[in-house]
Amino acid sequence: MFRFEHPEFLWALILLPLLGLGFLWRMRVRRRRLNAYAASATMVSVGATFSISKPRLKAVFWALAYICLVIGTANPQLGSRMEEARKEGVELMVALDVSNSMRAQDLAPNRLEHAKQAIAQLTQHLQGDRLGIVVFAGEAYVQLPITNDYDAAKLFLDQIDPSMIPTQGTAIGAAIEKCAESFNKKSPLRKAIILMTDGENFEDNAVDATVKAAEAGITVHAVGMGSPDGVPIPEGPTGRNQGYKRDGEGNMVVTRLNETMLQEIAAAGKGTYVRDDNSNSALGRLYDSIGKMEKKVYAGKVYTDYESYFQWFIFISIVLYILEMMLSDRRSLWWEKLNLFGNSSTPKNF
Repeated sequence: MFRFEHPEFLWALILLPLLGLGFLWRMRVRRRRLNAYAASATMVSVGATFSISKPRLKAVFWALAYICLVIGTANPQLGSRMEEARKEGVELMVALDVSNSMRAQDLAPNRLEHAKQAIAQLTQHLQGDRLGIVVFAGEAYVQLPITNDYDAAKLFLDQIDPSMIPTQGTAIGAAIEKCAESFNKKSPLRKAIILMTDGENFEDNAVDATVKAAEAGITVHAVGMGSPDGVPIPEGPTGRNQGYKRDGEGNMVVTRLNETMLQEIAAAGKGTYVRDDNSNSALGRLYDSIGKMEKKVYAGKVYTDYESYFQWFIFISIVLYILEMMLSDRRSLWWEKLNLFGNSSTPKNF
């Protein structure tokens, strides 16, 4: 299992493009100043010894050193030993709607991203519980087999996007059935499904699938994503500034939260229905319901030791910084023969 011990330090990589722009601006200003005095005999002799390509290579060394330093600070790790551990918890399967209607922006930044944030928040409330994820649109697929590795759950969660399922639709019944099939039938743990959708079901009878799950001892909770008032569906992969989805007659397609269906599903599944309204109070009621489930002891394998590799990245960073400092801006015959950046050895200006 790969992880970063301190992933928050990776945000420092955002500064790299800004630093690159700063370097280009500095080189441009320097070139203008030199060209302003290039007519003098003194500056002509200085220009003959000035290298154009070396400052660029120094910048590459510096950028690579910075990247290695940031990665080393975040401390990449690999799980080196797994052990059996006795834990207490329940089994949860999240059925996440990834249909196009989940691009609607009545939740910030949109329904799907808001749902993913809610699942990430859920992992912070779990203690020993096992979690799996099923994604669905016109069909349902297991995105994450049930596990107690919450770091892996977050990695799989980041990859979820509406484009991952080409068959559009909202097959809620198929998603509930897929979740029920994904549980370990021999496990003594209490089981629950968390359905996160706008409830626009056009494919099957979701209530019948919920009743079957409840008969198997599986509780089904429902989380309504969106507003019952109705909003348009953005087009394109980003859902921004690309217009809105229209039907064959040119009319704008509107998506509405179907609370009636989701309430029926929660009632049939002996679970809780909450509507996600951009606040933590609604999801808090769901977390409370999960927390009240009877927890049972089980044995599972977990990583108990991780091997750190930060020292390699720090070492490479130091070497690159030293090379950057040792590399002179002046021309050299052997360097000109390499001609790494395809520049002419005869300078006409700076």
